[in-house]
Amino acid sequence: MLTTGKAILDVANEHSFAVPAFNISDWAMFKGIVEISEETNAPLIVGIHPDEVRHIGREMITGIVERSHNSSVPIAIHWDHGATYEQILQAIQYGFTSVMIDGSLKPFEENIAITKKVTDSAHVLGVSVEGELGTIGGNDSYAEAGAAEIIYTDPDDAVTFVEQTGVDSLAVAIGTFHGLYPAHLKPELKLDLLKEIKSRVQIPLVLHGGSGNPDDEIREAARIGINKINISTDIKVAYHDKMREVLGNDRKVREPNAIQPACLEAMKVVAAQKIELFGAAGKGSLY
Repeated sequence: MLTTGKAILDVANEHSFAVPAFNISDWAMFKGIVEISEETNAPLIVGIHPDEVRHIGREMITGIVERSHNSSVPIAIHWDHGATYEQILQAIQYGFTSVMIDGSLKPFEENIAITKKVTDSAHVLGVSVEGELGTIGGNDSYAEAGAAEIIYTDPDDAVTFVEQTGVDSLAVAIGTFHGLYPAHLKPELKLDLLKEIKSRVQIPLVLHGGSGNPDDEIREAARIGINKINISTDIKVAYHDKMREVLGNDRKVREPNAIQPACLEAMKVVAAQKIELFGAAGKGSLY
């Protein structure tokens, strides 16, 4: 059931839940994420960042497309944080059904211009587009080109941005960080700001960088307007923490079938909790 991001998120928007967008960086992680989505009957967006694309290669994207066609739940393959128009063209050529163009660090008018250019081209080919307004903070190399602080999304700007670009979904900055949340800051979502933005633009909204934010805030955000939540750090930490435990210092432990199953189970526990938290469990039946 390979489909587009728009097809998945429009249903989530109508029924007030959020779809998890799990970032994967190897075949085992992808396989595990699809399995837990099928087990919970939850729609899935597979997020792959340009760095991850370079790591796994185009050939694996072909495999992801094939597996998605054979899934029992709807799946969109999403190019996460595309930086240039040329990257987006590459994503479309590779078979991605959803793309994000991140112009959030550019001046407002430049962000509108590149996002509209991407949207005009992608829509001709039936590919969904996510834009971003405001910046999510970050304290590691995965931040948005080095953005260290949160610049909250302005509701007036959001209206103008959506009207002028025609994006299918919008990533907003309401109080999250990429990576692990900084120890010196208190995680807190501005839910009133989310409500105002949602009431004025009404399209699916996206939350990036939710690691460290309280579950009750995330649950409420999914109920009142967030329809896609990106998850990368939490599942990767679970996966690789378990891998370190399994490997220990024993060099005899070397075969993937002896190492990866426990790692995938640890990852799937975290993924299942996110699926339930976002209200996505069982929602595959809506498609």
